[in-house]
Amino acid sequence: MGAGSSTWTHHLLLLCFFPVLAVATSSSHTTTINITNRCSYTVWPAAKPVGGGVRLDPGNTWVLQVPGGTVNGRVWARTGCSFDGPGNKSCQTGDCGGVLACKTSGQPPITMAEFTMGAFNSMDFFDITVVDGFNVPMDFLPVPVLSKGSSGCSRGPRCAADITLQCPDELKVPGGCRGACESCNGSTVNSNTVFYVRMCPDVYTYATDDNGPLVYNCSSGTDYQIIFCPPADLVSLSSPPPSPTANGTSRITYSSKSTKRLVGSIILGGSLGGFVLITSFIVFILVRRRRLQRRQKMQQEEEEAEFERLPGMPRRFTFEQLQEATDQFREKLGEGGFGSVFKGHFGEQAIAVKRLERAGQGKREFMAEVQTIGSIHHINLVRVIGFCAEKSHRLLVYEYMPRGSLDQWIFGRHSDDDDTLCLDWQTRCKIITHIAKGLCYLHEECMKRVAHLDVKPQNILLDDNFDAKLSDFGLCKLIDRDKSQVVTKMRGTPGYLAPEWLTSHITEKADVYSFGVVVMEIISGRKNLDTSRSEKSFHLITLLEEKLKSDRLVDLIDICSSSDSQAHKQEAIQMMKLAMWCLQIDCKRRPKMSEVVKVLEGTMSAETDIDHNFVVTNRASFGAPGIAGMSAPPLASEVSGPR
Repeated sequence: MGAGSSTWTHHLLLLCFFPVLAVATSSSHTTTINITNRCSYTVWPAAKPVGGGVRLDPGNTWVLQVPGGTVNGRVWARTGCSFDGPGNKSCQTGDCGGVLACKTSGQPPITMAEFTMGAFNSMDFFDITVVDGFNVPMDFLPVPVLSKGSSGCSRGPRCAADITLQCPDELKVPGGCRGACESCNGSTVNSNTVFYVRMCPDVYTYATDDNGPLVYNCSSGTDYQIIFCPPADLVSLSSPPPSPTANGTSRITYSSKSTKRLVGSIILGGSLGGFVLITSFIVFILVRRRRLQRRQKMQQEEEEAEFERLPGMPRRFTFEQLQEATDQFREKLGEGGFGSVFKGHFGEQAIAVKRLERAGQGKREFMAEVQTIGSIHHINLVRVIGFCAEKSHRLLVYEYMPRGSLDQWIFGRHSDDDDTLCLDWQTRCKIITHIAKGLCYLHEECMKRVAHLDVKPQNILLDDNFDAKLSDFGLCKLIDRDKSQVVTKMRGTPGYLAPEWLTSHITEKADVYSFGVVVMEIISGRKNLDTSRSEKSFHLITLLEEKLKSDRLVDLIDICSSSDSQAHKQEAIQMMKLAMWCLQIDCKRRPKMSEVVKVLEGTMSAETDIDHNFVVTNRASFGAPGIAGMSAPPLASEVSGPR
């Protein structure tokens, strides 16, 4: 981006200081950025290192999920784009080589939002820069918007107005204004920088500009909104004084006594009115609180009664029993999206107790899990011993899995030389087979098909013999055998979501895609989305596409035990080919889990006639009916955190 790139690099020193430290101290919180288009025209926002790009029509919102620890984040709006017509596909501004989902920064002129989330002392840093020009007015604000200095979260940057029509002639280009530091020098740079500082005093303009705040910060855990074409600020003006007459006096005059009486009446009336208003407000709050408490009590009693009516329920515990079994919830095993898991003992048996700690969504997940586990039993599913539904307490009691979750074994090494948690190839194959058998039971052997919808290493538990069992059915969905699919809102974990979630038309094949991601993670010993890696390799499935084209799949094999890896290199490549079959974008081309089990047991071969593109760049075909065009992903979602 010419000279603009150098100023961007200079500015980013604050956001990227010691990137290794940033990864080490990053928060696990996933930041939500709601990107809303309030312009009267369509824009095509792009984002990196996560997000890619979408089409955003007026009034629509794109929800961007940014993992904690993300650095060098950028969002910008492209205008005048054509992605679906014949011929060259391009944008008037901020083009990314004629693709919708950008992997590199766009070309100027573009207004750019920059951010680093939770990477330094649990703080977020963000700003808007016009170094590379201006094409769309933007706001970047915390949610909810907090006043400056409140809770350590400062207000976001903004420009006074759309300055495109007002920029100097030497900066005007199609679609916007060029950056002040591009193709200019000497006094021209200074004068043009002054123009940007005057029009957008709170945004980053030039590397040597020290005027005004440039970078803003909030505590990690804050969510944000980016608004294209935000409404103009409203300026409150005080009422003008009475206009003078010819002799210089006001048109409205009062005597001293009448003024005193008027002031006294106003004070008395205001006091009485204020007293009545405050009293009425207190009474209203008390009555409302009592009604709410009564409604909550009735709701709790109804929920408890509902558990009694469910057939095939596991054992029911009292909250006091589980308090005693866990020694007052002393030993925490892990923490998830809706609660924490504690170790306990019931008699001679070791147990794991998941305690729901959040109301709202979590209660629905608890009900779904209890209903599901009451009727399913399989050697590769974690056995549920019982549950507790008493007043506001919601707990589930599982068999204790002594070796914990799979993610600790494939992601837990501190370095490539640390083989204390290194799994040999035969153990990895056994774990993959056990996951496949558990999913096969859910999809094909239950009376109703069960789509798990949150298959990931954190939800795969290991016993003493490294036998794998699938756990956590809080986001599962039951599908009638006579229905081909269900329509449901987005649920799951970023990095494991199948492409068809963009359509909300879901089958059990969404689990097959997630299984393919997990298989690649087990083989490579790394996360699918790893922001600690370079831009070219932070997304494992994209890297899989590139290594396949260059015939270098062997580069993806985990080298934590080099001799073991070399001995089973060809087996690992064959396992990757099975994963590729599961990663087909069109869900109809993915195998059934029973076919996956047969491949793993050696009774059939994996399909070889497959599409070698595993990452979605458009919505042309997900194997769901009635899908055409491109729009933002659905807003309603149940996104799971680590468990």
